[in-house]
Amino acid sequence: MIPSTPQQRRGRFRGDQGSEAIQAAIVTPLLIAFLCLAIAAGRLAVAGGKADAAAEDAARAATLARTEPAAESAAVDAATRSFADQGVRCARTDVDVDASGFTVPVGQVGYVTVTVRCTVDLSDLLLPGTPGARTLTSTFTSVVDVHRARQDT
Repeated sequence: MIPSTPQQRRGRFRGDQGSEAIQAAIVTPLLIAFLCLAIAAGRLAVAGGKADAAAEDAARAATLARTEPAAESAAVDAATRSFADQGVRCARTDVDVDASGFTVPVGQVGYVTVTVRCTVDLSDLLLPGTPGARTLTSTFTSVVDVHRARQDT
């Protein structure tokens, strides 16, 4: 039977008063937590892209050098500069350079591979006060010019 008077209809819903407020109190913190996790995941992805850019810069700088020691030095400098330019503060930076492409005779293709590792505090990357650290790692390979003269090391 459907209540016909307004008083009967109001009495029917009287037990539901405040249920929307309780639902909002439960759902709102969950939505905020989900939003914070999404932002954190996005910032981690962007930081990974910055590590990729630093590895590319380091590999390209290494291929422009004439000798293996100069290539290693140029790669370290380029990676450090790239992280600084992008606003990434590394607690520790490791740059591994495989400059064996410089030993290839002129006229043959040689490659330089650079692996960059940057350990970043999560408090710098996500939210202030976040404990822990994350190591960003990226590898990039660049071609040494086939017709470029090379010096013996």
